[in-house]
Amino acid sequence: MAIDSIIFSPVYFPDPSVLILLGVFVLTALRQVGSLRLQIWQIMTSGAILVLLLGEISPQEAIQAINIDVLIFLFGAFCVGEALNRSGYLAWFGNRLVSRAKDTDQLVLLVLFSTGILSAFLMNDTLAIMGTPLVLGFSRKYNISPKLMLFSLAFGVTTGSVMSPIGNPQNLLIAIGGNLETPFVTFLQSLALPTLLCLLVAYAVLKLFFREEFGKSTLIHSEEVITDPELASASKMALSLLLALIACKILLVEFLPSWDFNLSWIALLSALPVLLSRRRLEIVRNIDWATLVFFVSMFVLMQSVWTSGTCQELLARMPPQLGSVSTILALSIGLSQLISNVPFVALYLPAMGSPVSQGQLMALAAGSTIAGNLLILGAASNVIIIQNAEKEGKTISFTEFSRIGALITILDAIIYFIFL
Repeated sequence: MAIDSIIFSPVYFPDPSVLILLGVFVLTALRQVGSLRLQIWQIMTSGAILVLLLGEISPQEAIQAINIDVLIFLFGAFCVGEALNRSGYLAWFGNRLVSRAKDTDQLVLLVLFSTGILSAFLMNDTLAIMGTPLVLGFSRKYNISPKLMLFSLAFGVTTGSVMSPIGNPQNLLIAIGGNLETPFVTFLQSLALPTLLCLLVAYAVLKLFFREEFGKSTLIHSEEVITDPELASASKMALSLLLALIACKILLVEFLPSWDFNLSWIALLSALPVLLSRRRLEIVRNIDWATLVFFVSMFVLMQSVWTSGTCQELLARMPPQLGSVSTILALSIGLSQLISNVPFVALYLPAMGSPVSQGQLMALAAGSTIAGNLLILGAASNVIIIQNAEKEGKTISFTEFSRIGALITILDAIIYFIFL
C-alpha cells in the first residue's frame, strides 16, 4: 500500500507562468543568447508573449492587467525628464546641487541623500527618470565610474521612497488599505530615521565595493550652459507644476482624502508645457518607449503568475505568524521578486487579517520597498535607470547588482527589524 501511494502520488509541476518568469530572471541575469545581446524590455516582452501563446492568460485578461495610470504617469514624467535633459537645464541644476562636493565621498553622499529624500515626495520612478542622465553627466564630468553613480541613484531612490506614502505605489496602497488617518505623519515617524540610516549603509557598502573610486583628487567644478533657453523655460514650468501638484496631493492625502487624485494626472499636467513647446515632436520621439513596452509586458506576465495562484497557495501554507515583523520583512523581500511589490502588497494586506497594527503596516512598506535593492527586477525604478543608461552605452549587469544589492538588503532588513 505504501509503495502504491508512493508510485501514484501526484507529482507537483511548477505552473508554466512561474517557469516563464524564472526564465525571464535567468535571461535578465545572462543578457546574452549566443551572439545576441538582449535588452531587459525584450526579455520581459518575450515572457509576456509566451504566456499569451500558451493560453496562461487570455488576451482580454492581458489588456485588463495593463495599468493605464502607471503608463500615463511614466509617459508624462519621461517627457519632462527628456525636456530637462535636452534643454541643458538638468545639467545646470545638477551642477548647482553638487557644487559644494569636494570629493567622491561627498558626491556619492549627496546623490544618495538628495535623490533619496526627493523620491519620498516626487516618487521613486520620477527620480529614476530624471536622475539617470544627471548622474551619468557627473560620471563624465568628474571622471568617476558610471556604475558607482548608477548604483548611488538606484539605491537612493529605492531606499528613500520607503518613508512616505507617496514614495512608491505600494506605500500608497498600504496607506489607503491600512486605513491610516495621518499617513504622512505615520510613515515619517516610523520610517524616517531607519531609512536615513539605510542610506548611510548604502554609502558604506558602495565605498566597500568601489574603494578605488573614493579618495580621488578634489573635484573640479565648472559652470553648465543651458543650450535651449526656450525649452529650459518650459521645463522649469513643468518642474514647478510637478512640485505644486505633489504638494497638493500631500495635503489632500493628509487632510482631505476624499478629494485625492491619481498620480497619473500629476505627470500628465506637468508635461503640458513641454508637450506644447516647439520641440514637442522631437521630445516625444526620443522618450524611453522601450521602458513603456517593458511595463506593459510586466503587467501581463505578473498577472499571469498572479492568476496561477502559486503565491496565494504559498501564503496559505505559511504558519499563522504572518503578522510578525520578521515574517513580513522576509516574505516581502522574497515574494516581491516573484510577483513584484505592488501585487504582493495587494495580496498580503488581506492575508494579515484584522486588526493590523501600525508596526505591521510599516514593516510591509519597508520590506516590499527594499526588495528593490536585492535584484534588478525587484523595482521598476531599477529597470528605468538601466534602460536609460543603456541608451548612453552604460549598464549594470544582473550579477553586479545582486552582489552589492544582497548585502545592502540584508543590512536594511536588520535595521528596519530593530526599529519596528
